[in-house]
Amino acid sequence: MSRAKGGVKRTKHRRNIQKLTKGYEAGRKNLVKMAKTAIKKAGAHAYRDRRVKKRDFRALWEIQINAGARLNSTSYSKLIGALNKKGIKLNRKMLAELAGKFPQIFTKLVESVK
Repeated sequence: MSRAKGGVKRTKHRRNIQKLTKGYEAGRKNLVKMAKTAIKKAGAHAYRDRRVKKRDFRALWEIQINAGARLNSTSYSKLIGALNKKGIKLNRKMLAELAGKFPQIFTKLVESVK
């Protein structure tokens, strides 16, 4: 009986790995063992950074809101506290956009909660 070495299946597996590592440099795209490692690490970083991105954006919005609040002679924490007391439900993304693109509206908002 002849020996089967899994030629078609093995080639297809390698081709799929090479599709995933397109754009990588050196052996990370050519050599199967290194390519597998590169794919696993890339996937792990992608998974982690989808969560880190949310943290980063929230921190950015807080900085932008604080900058706008300081221009209106208050601080971020006092502004957020006042908004919560008044029951104004604006998320940080919208507040940051108001502070950056529409400073007049943001000033009116700050004045309304003071």
